[in-house]
Amino acid sequence: MADTTAPRPARPVSRFESVSAMRFALLVGVGAFVIAAITDVSPSPQRVAEGMPRILSLLDRMLPPETDPAFLQRMGWRLVETMQIAVAGTAIGVLLSLPIAWISARGVTPAPALSYVAKGLVSLFRTVPDLVWALIFVVSVGLGAVAGTMTIIVDTIGFCGRFFAEAMEDADTQPQEALAATGASRFNILCAAVIPDAMPSLINTTLFALEMAVRSSVVLGLVGAGGIGQELKSAFDLFQYQKASAIILAVFVIVLAMEWLTDRLRKQVS
Repeated sequence: MADTTAPRPARPVSRFESVSAMRFALLVGVGAFVIAAITDVSPSPQRVAEGMPRILSLLDRMLPPETDPAFLQRMGWRLVETMQIAVAGTAIGVLLSLPIAWISARGVTPAPALSYVAKGLVSLFRTVPDLVWALIFVVSVGLGAVAGTMTIIVDTIGFCGRFFAEAMEDADTQPQEALAATGASRFNILCAAVIPDAMPSLINTTLFALEMAVRSSVVLGLVGAGGIGQELKSAFDLFQYQKASAIILAVFVIVLAMEWLTDRLRKQVS
């Protein structure tokens, strides 16, 4: 006898996932905070309109950029110092990041007891802003490029230490297991299996760190940590806006050239 029972109609699929009361309250709280932040600190159309004449007046005083040969020569040496800070800080920071990342990398670390200490150190370096580190080092070692270089070193360790560790954790485990089966030490496994497999990621991270260091080294001079930032701060303090515009233009060209160079290098290793 044929089954005459009518099929039950299919239940409509919900377009939205059900949200718990706790999650709903959290979403409402986050939304309220975002709205309050926009209301309190975002620029209103009226304030933007009132500020436009002053911005145009400042731009008029900044143009044309300063072309005095003596100033351009001094600015050129400051730019060289800025690049030295970025390159030296990045190079030293990358070298120090490798052992720190090795210690903090899960499954690769030679000292699991120290893994959390290394991760905490990297988190500390990454959490504290560059300008705060620059102020600390200016107070510690004095004004100048040394404080800027130390700041870039710390910033690079905070950036590279994390991504180097992640690259080591994501390395192929089969070569590591094969070497471990032959009795190879953890250091030999690191050099022969982990680093070669993670090398493209390590190089990309290093290039990003160098690109960030060039930008950061410009700002560090504003607090006395050497480089072209000191010249820029002096120009604004003395209302020498044409000199300031020349410095800003030179920094723009340097950063643009560095981005082009690092992009080309990343394509070569990818």
